Amino acid sequence: MSLYLRELQKLQDSGVVSINSRDLATRLDVSAEVVRRDLAILGSVGRRGVGYEVAKLAERLRSTLGSDTKWRVVLVGTGSLGHALLRYRGFERLGFELVAALDIDPARIGEKIAGITIRDAKKMASIFKTLKPQLAILAVPADAAAEMSTKIAACGVTGILNFAPTSLKLPKEIGVVNVDLASEMQRLAFNVTHRTTAEQKNPT
Repeated sequence: MSLYLRELQKLQDSGVVSINSRDLATRLDVSAEVVRRDLAILGSVGRRGVGYEVAKLAERLRSTLGSDTKWRVVLVGTGSLGHALLRYRGFERLGFELVAALDIDPARIGEKIAGITIRDAKKMASIFKTLKPQLAILAVPADAAAEMSTKIAACGVTGILNFAPTSLKLPKEIGVVNVDLASEMQRLAFNVTHRTTAEQKNPT
């Protein structure tokens, strides 16, 4: 659903008013049947022979994904990955407001990146009490992830996007999404390898 929303936002930026399932499918490299099946979950959002109203469908997707309201987000860990995330401008458009960045490295504390001043992670409890974030992005080394995630959860955050290459053991009421970049590269290598093998077996 987030991929559909991304493409619809691009269409809105280009001034496109409506799109049919075939053209939307082409943008996502899937079949029109997949698009119709996926979007049917949202209820009646398209018209036969006309397609989908881009603005209306984008709004329905935002509501479904929870990005029609503002989410306050804190980034924990400002190394190379965290630094890049601070400079990413796509969060706000989807309803995610990055309100603070934390780190334990004294050399980084006080540095300002993309308008956000890095704060001392040791003061997390008081910072979270003031800012009241609902979500956190965890971009710390694997050996620090478990302890840091526990502290984040204890501060009242209800969801964590975890970039550390390790699984987190947190209370079930805390939502966790793991983003393991190395695993994603392995998945990419697998897809490329098997696509190459298939092409060799079935040359055009």
